Amino acid sequence: MKPTSHARHRFPADVIGQTVWLCFRFTLSFRNIKDLMAERGIAVSYETIRYWTLKFGRLVARNLRRTGPCRTGRWHLDEMLVHKRRNKQAALKLLRRLLKHRGIHPLSLVTDGLTSYRTVFNDLGYADRHQPRRLRDNNRAENSHLPIRRRERRQQRFKSQGSSQRFLATYAAVYNTFNVQRRLIRRSTLRYLKGWAMATWNKATAAE
Repeated sequence: MKPTSHARHRFPADVIGQTVWLCFRFTLSFRNIKDLMAERGIAVSYETIRYWTLKFGRLVARNLRRTGPCRTGRWHLDEMLVHKRRNKQAALKLLRRLLKHRGIHPLSLVTDGLTSYRTVFNDLGYADRHQPRRLRDNNRAENSHLPIRRRERRQQRFKSQGSSQRFLATYAAVYNTFNVQRRLIRRSTLRYLKGWAMATWNKATAAE
């Protein structure tokens, strides 16, 4: 895990790390975070906070992915594609990117009934692993949109396709680190997982 350099920054690394954590961990606007830091006696503009999230969020997300849980071959996909269209070309671009960066081939692909997926899976040779219209199983992908939609409303919509992609790339890594199914586990296990998540975050944001 590579340490994060905070050279030539006026604020210390722990202040920068705290603002980045608040941004991606909770549904807060930059101005909300500015007020929270002001309550702690730290005067920082919301534009500076936005700059920190763009610069350091990407680096932290990279470290979190390196220490994340083992990935499985069961993929849950939904039609929330960050593209102008939801056609075959958009679905093919998404699948190729996933195959390149995940480093593991899918054993099963759970989707809704979007025909673009079926066409692409046929072209890539995954038709036998495709499980369309399994609504109960696909709820996992559908429910994952909820916190993203809340953040989108808080920011009064993403300003562009590029800004949404940059945010989601970092948000996914942070969300997967801290998201635990608390209703399915014991309290002692929940405390352990929360402690592990915070320790993982601290390692990912360690400064030089």
